[in-house]
Amino acid sequence: MQLAAHPQMQLSASRIGREGAPLLVIDNVLADPERLVRKAAAQAFVPQSTMFPGVRAEAPFAYRHFLETVLRPVFARHFELATGPFSFPMCHYSLVTTPPARLAFLQRVPHIDSVRGDGLATVHYLFHGQWGGTAFYRHRATGFEYVDQTRRDAYFQCLDAQSRSAQAPAAGYIDEDTALFERVAMVDAVFNRMVVYRRNSLHSGRIDNAQVPPADPMHGRLSINSFIDIAG
Repeated sequence: MQLAAHPQMQLSASRIGREGAPLLVIDNVLADPERLVRKAAAQAFVPQSTMFPGVRAEAPFAYRHFLETVLRPVFARHFELATGPFSFPMCHYSLVTTPPARLAFLQRVPHIDSVRGDGLATVHYLFHGQWGGTAFYRHRATGFEYVDQTRRDAYFQCLDAQSRSAQAPAAGYIDEDTALFERVAMVDAVFNRMVVYRRNSLHSGRIDNAQVPPADPMHGRLSINSFIDIAG
């Protein structure tokens, strides 16, 4: 399986909030994105033991190859990546399927994927329905928009105390501003669009609490989510 870039790929670079972490949106990523959707429909999705609120299946190796060979120069330019081969702690098809009432506290607030500032996350939207994009947040109490190793203890100690306070969010996915977090940027979901950001930026998928997506790759909130590190 080989994946080709769309001839009309478009890039849009910006900065998140006050702290200015880089954010990249790529439209028209693949020439034939529907091929990945059909491939997903044949996969066995399984529940996750991590904080992801849904099911996942491994993405094709060809997708990793595409990220490293075609998009690497783009990523390197916008995120000032070090030289070295890519490694992929994760590269999976993802479907959000968890009902709002079943979310744990940490699934009801924005999250980070790592405290490392040199790792990237990509979300490639592969659905046509109105299932929501991705949003980025500032933690009101600390002012943090990203959490690195130096901020980790202070942030999670504060968040732990807030989880037991009157400000703790009710059951449901976060989207707009809350008592604990301010939304500072968002990216709408468009079929064959990819959003790329540093893994330590506070972020969350934008999920409609009134309508949970189905566990169906053809009709649900299908995406490919990847974590990218530079191998040492």
